[in-house]
Amino acid sequence: MLFDSHTHINDEQFDEDRDEVLRRAREEYGVSRMLNVGFNRETIMATLELAQKHDFIYAAVGWHPHDAKDCTVNDLDWLESLTDHPQVVALGEMGLDYYWDNSPRGVQESVFRQQIRLAREVNLPIIIHDRDAHHDVVQILREEKAEEVGGVMHCFGGDWEIAEQCLEMNFMIGLGGPVTFKNAKTPKEIAQRVPLNRLLVETDAPYLAPHPNRGKRNETGYVRLVAQAIADLRGLTLEEVAQHTSDNANRLFQIEN
Repeated sequence: MLFDSHTHINDEQFDEDRDEVLRRAREEYGVSRMLNVGFNRETIMATLELAQKHDFIYAAVGWHPHDAKDCTVNDLDWLESLTDHPQVVALGEMGLDYYWDNSPRGVQESVFRQQIRLAREVNLPIIIHDRDAHHDVVQILREEKAEEVGGVMHCFGGDWEIAEQCLEMNFMIGLGGPVTFKNAKTPKEIAQRVPLNRLLVETDAPYLAPHPNRGKRNETGYVRLVAQAIADLRGLTLEEVAQHTSDNANRLFQIEN
């Protein structure tokens, strides 16, 4: 009954065993649905192919801040055309990344704002990538009226003050592998304080594998370890966390149960 709300199963790290990874996720870890995220032209194409091949894989399409410098007007028009695809349920991931700064910050901001405006036009939720840019991300979301569509703060890395502002703007909080790390105090606090009806679980596979697989290739099935960690922190069962977070994902992405 688990819903991995953010994975990159299209990544080349899965080229040799993708079908086996998907089988393992579904049969051994209990993942019933997943959202695969495309973030530039190449990965968007791969994401759409996966969604067309597997009815349990949904697609998000957007332009990552890393690739913002390469995003053209034609690319944004293409994104808009893809929103009619029946398996496309969100736009993203989009946002700001001040850690790597692979694109100039002004360009990151411009592409971010344009995608929020597009999401409002087509009425789709957005998936936010925010690394070391919390206050600027929140400000842009507020200025662009992103609360009209809401979305998810993917792999949330801020503190409770930032989380509260995001919750006020109609966003859910996505938690992944870091919530399982022994010394990750802030993610654990967030996991305990976010209302259960506003929480999502994710892997960001193949990145950020949870304990005890930290440092290895992540798999979408490992979302079960994330859900279990949250259950332990909140004094709930794994089944309760799985049910709530799956319901939240289905509601956010407007997927029928």
